[in-house]
Amino acid sequence: MSDSDIVQDFLVESYENLDRLDRDLVGLEKNPQDREALAGVFRTIHTIKGTCGFLGFDKLEKVAHVGENLLTRLRDGQLTLNPEITTALLGMVDAVRQMLKEIGSTGHDGDVDYPELRETLTRLQNSAAVSVVLAPSLPAAVDTKPVPSPEVSRSAVVTETLPVPSETVPSAQNAAIAEPRKKKDDAPRKPSRGKIGGLLVERGVVQASDIARALEEQEHGDRRRLGEILVALGLAKMEDVLAAQQTLDAKPRETTADTIRVGVNLLDKLMTLVGELVLARNQLMQLTSTLEDTGLQAVSERMNLIATELQEQVMKTRMQPIGNIWGQFPRTVRDVALGCGKEVGIEMEGKETELDKTIIEAIKDPLTHLVRNSVDHGIELPEQRVKLGKDRAGRLILRAFHEGGQVNIEISDDGAGLNVERIRKKAVERGLITAEQAARMPDREIFSLIFLPGFSTAEKVTNVSGRGVGMDVVKTNVEKIGGAVDVQSTLGRGTTVRVKIPLTLAIIPALVVTCAGERYAIPQVSLLELVRIEPDDVEKSVELVHGAPVYRLRGQLLPLVYLNRELKLADETRSAMGSDGAVNIVVLRADDRRFGLIVDQINDTEEIVVKPLRKQLKTVKTFAGSSIMGDGKVALILDVLGLAQRASVITETHDRGVTGKATEVMTANEKQTFLLFAGPGDSRMAIPLSTLARLEEFPVAQVEMSGSQWVTQYRGQILPLVRLNVALEERRNKLRALQAPPTLDSGPIQVLVLNHDGRSFGLVVERIVDIVEDRADVRSPATRSAVLYSVVIGVRVTEMLDIPAILRIADASHAHPGPARPAEIVN
Repeated sequence: MSDSDIVQDFLVESYENLDRLDRDLVGLEKNPQDREALAGVFRTIHTIKGTCGFLGFDKLEKVAHVGENLLTRLRDGQLTLNPEITTALLGMVDAVRQMLKEIGSTGHDGDVDYPELRETLTRLQNSAAVSVVLAPSLPAAVDTKPVPSPEVSRSAVVTETLPVPSETVPSAQNAAIAEPRKKKDDAPRKPSRGKIGGLLVERGVVQASDIARALEEQEHGDRRRLGEILVALGLAKMEDVLAAQQTLDAKPRETTADTIRVGVNLLDKLMTLVGELVLARNQLMQLTSTLEDTGLQAVSERMNLIATELQEQVMKTRMQPIGNIWGQFPRTVRDVALGCGKEVGIEMEGKETELDKTIIEAIKDPLTHLVRNSVDHGIELPEQRVKLGKDRAGRLILRAFHEGGQVNIEISDDGAGLNVERIRKKAVERGLITAEQAARMPDREIFSLIFLPGFSTAEKVTNVSGRGVGMDVVKTNVEKIGGAVDVQSTLGRGTTVRVKIPLTLAIIPALVVTCAGERYAIPQVSLLELVRIEPDDVEKSVELVHGAPVYRLRGQLLPLVYLNRELKLADETRSAMGSDGAVNIVVLRADDRRFGLIVDQINDTEEIVVKPLRKQLKTVKTFAGSSIMGDGKVALILDVLGLAQRASVITETHDRGVTGKATEVMTANEKQTFLLFAGPGDSRMAIPLSTLARLEEFPVAQVEMSGSQWVTQYRGQILPLVRLNVALEERRNKLRALQAPPTLDSGPIQVLVLNHDGRSFGLVVERIVDIVEDRADVRSPATRSAVLYSVVIGVRVTEMLDIPAILRIADASHAHPGPARPAEIVN
């Protein structure tokens, strides 16, 4: 291995260790008695310092050396960690990190050796002089007391590992401290865990004074091992020493991680090759669908399964837990809170939620700004919180979870909340909106104004925030990766910022549409629903409001955008219609605004490999990328937000626009969207539309049986089917006619394709009724299992289905199946 490879490995490992140091030091400040964490911090700095000396980075070694001396005092119990020491040690971590950056870019550790920082660390280290001078007066036999005091127990045993070498005590004061430790009557230090001396003391086999005596024998020239000396002196039994040694020998095998380090460039190349394989797979599947060669079709199906599994596994190699970037936030919160004179605690839920590496890198800065903003602007000063009846320390909660193929991240605080009137007044003063518009805008629209460039309600500008150049950058960066940001706040109670982002950007599900003979892909993350207007209803369904086409969808006006007109693919007077005269509307969401995109034809959804546009097309906001389809032709990927801006559905400044009827908008914001379907026994049931992946109809002949489970082949996978009437135990209420075997002309079955906790399944229902929006605020308790509650939607009582409960019931019934009959496939 060359010197450059050694340095590169040193940098990689050191950066990982420094990230852990930030977390450990902030945690130690809250729990200074965590000796194990403190020992881990010491070992990390000790390792960095030792490697620096080997590689010749003298300045970095100086800084790490002074920090190690201070950590030695903390580890030995001669100092207690406090905010001042924590700040100094964190400053040392920052200095080490900066010097590592210099090494990475220039090959040497820079021109600065941080004299002020080293002086501060030395001063804090020497503040332990009083307690150290008193240490020799401790009785030598304190370790034999049954219940030693905490102060004595921390310095009651000697370690045979990581001894303080002479070079680590450069000053006269340190030499005076180190000298008394050589005396036998001194209070020894605790052996570090993981070595045989410490393990024997922990097990009660020997006393600390016995370890000190054996170490003295080694210092006087005895070259035997510590365990052999203890046995020879009659201080320990041979079987106890052997048992301890076997435990130590087994530990490395138990804790060794079964991992290897792989370069990111290699993973990127592997991902690119898998993308090409997916394209080849799509082409092969499209070709074999036109042929009647059963042998070729079997091979292509096998190829499809292997390519899909390989794609999933390679995608996992790029997935990282969001905790990797959350790990820095306790340090961020501490630093900002100290600078603002506040007390803030941070809580994190869902740290194991995984995202693609590119997504992680893209959201790191936006999330950091949101966290800093919450501490600086959101949470009040301790005195103010006490006056308001709140806890003195504020709470900042980070939460991440998967939902509907996306990752949701919530940043919540229990601070002062957003002042709607102040935002409204500030927006009018700056001329962003008129006074009449401000009066009509609902609270949610007002909150969205904080994302406008240069907008801020801060009374004073700090070094953290207040300049109005942060939230617009947050929104822009999140939207670049296909995400969305939303704010909810209650004055006096706190604010929650919700960020929705896709799992990955490399391979995405998309809806393929045709317009003017060209195919385009629409990312499914922006897709809400599909609407088809029959030829006879076109004239009366599409209306004009001030010259702009709209469609009345479930009582609300939906702005319509003609794709052929926006892309200049056809004459302005030509309307986009299908070959049969029908109008196909793709309902999309952009920046929390819904609109309908009219296309000539809707093809199907498929997974596409995203290819970036060349630099000549980067400025075209209508397109987000390109992809090669199954027939080898290129399809452009539409940028939904850019298309909405081009069509003036939303403006460039992300102002959602002020509708003429503010009360209608407010009502719409409070509503939820539900899918209604018929349940057993003429009941009406519903699920939130956000939980639905697709609506499908399968012919009865396509349904097969795997054991006691009904399944169907669906998009290259085996999709389990859960029959709602069976899960709800309604079979005894079914008519005898339904017990007969189904015939090929019995009609298709209607299936809701759902995703729950990464698992796809189909829910077989009797009939799909409608998609509706309703507040659904009139509720009553459920009257049967697998139902969350009953709710009034529209004018009818509707049961809200409990999807996790349905899955549990289905799994239990298949684990203990009864006699299955094919007739049960039909509801």
